[in-house]
Amino acid sequence: MSHDSTATPETAARKLSGRRRKEIVAVLLFSGGPIFESSIPLSVFGVDRQDAGVPRYRLLVCGGEEGPLRTTGGMELTAPHGLEAISRAGTVVVPAWRSITSPPPEEALDALRRAHEEGARIVGLCTGAFVLAAAGLLDGRPATTHWMYAPTLAKRYPSVHVDPRELFVDDGDVLTSAGTAAGIDLCLHIVRTDHGNEAAGALARRLVVPPRRSGGQERYLDRSLPEEIGADPLAEVVAWALEHLHEQFDVETLAARAYMSRRTFDRRFRSLTGSAPLQWLITQRVLQAQRLLETSDYSVDEVAGRCGFRSPVALRGHFRRQLGSSPAAYRAAYRARRPQADRNRDTEGAPSTAGALPPGQQGHAGPQVPPAPHPDSPLPHQSRRTAAAGALGPSLTASALPGQRSAP
Repeated sequence: MSHDSTATPETAARKLSGRRRKEIVAVLLFSGGPIFESSIPLSVFGVDRQDAGVPRYRLLVCGGEEGPLRTTGGMELTAPHGLEAISRAGTVVVPAWRSITSPPPEEALDALRRAHEEGARIVGLCTGAFVLAAAGLLDGRPATTHWMYAPTLAKRYPSVHVDPRELFVDDGDVLTSAGTAAGIDLCLHIVRTDHGNEAAGALARRLVVPPRRSGGQERYLDRSLPEEIGADPLAEVVAWALEHLHEQFDVETLAARAYMSRRTFDRRFRSLTGSAPLQWLITQRVLQAQRLLETSDYSVDEVAGRCGFRSPVALRGHFRRQLGSSPAAYRAAYRARRPQADRNRDTEGAPSTAGALPPGQQGHAGPQVPPAPHPDSPLPHQSRRTAAAGALGPSLTASALPGQRSAP
């Protein structure tokens, strides 16, 4: 059972070496990185808020390559420090990486490896996890990243135990977070680990964000798959599955359509998506149920049938395991949060309960390709439990505080 602790006994015993100081935080920036993600650790660790009861950190902004560094909107940044300044930091944060398909500079990877060897805490926010993985710092460890890129991370670095459901993962001396808003969650967690709940709460009030958020990324998982799958023969089978979720079929059916044995299909599917096909299929059915609960007046029994579940009981069980509530409670909470005007727009375009085509027969053309490399990922305030183990990737033990995984 995981819990909200600071580190495993092994990592807790590690000491900083040389000139490194615990209170010094180095933020490693690269050209092409998004300004929002980059600004999160700068705001959390670089502003003096001692008047509010928040202990002060010393911030070092370091360029991971030659500047000036271009960022969102064509802006140019000049980092006051280079890679050499990382040698003084007790914590090194990589807030983002410009491209999940490009290798980071080897000099930056060497600096991260050296910092880790000398006892520094290494943090990757959002796509920054790809930099940590390229440095070998995530090998054999649990990690997360934005849900859209989790399958690519799992495929490219198979020794990393990627869990796309978590807001952040604390593995002691190496920490990773999901998309934009989850970077704030992880930075607050670091402050809480270093200085306690009171300091983290004071900082959260200054930032006007919740000090802790329950839930994970599962509310935002969708049908998107890594771009690499588009050229694979398995893509046709995946597209067929997404278009026929209203039908009752199993993984054996998909394997047969791919002309593969079940064992070969499982292996190929996992290598492409980072997920077991059965759990991927269940998650897609639950996501379809979410959409129908949000945009239609179908009863729960009707939703179960239109999402390929064999019974309403099966829908309720999987729905609760992945989202932490019953379908009826989810619909009620969703509608209570929505302004009346938005609810009217939803129902205007929603299918009627009589004579409508089943889901998957309304023009869906197959897997959607993510449109942007660094999407924002705001998350709602309602409580949600972490998805069932293995829902979209290698299984990990459930968190004591859902959405926030810490070292056991």
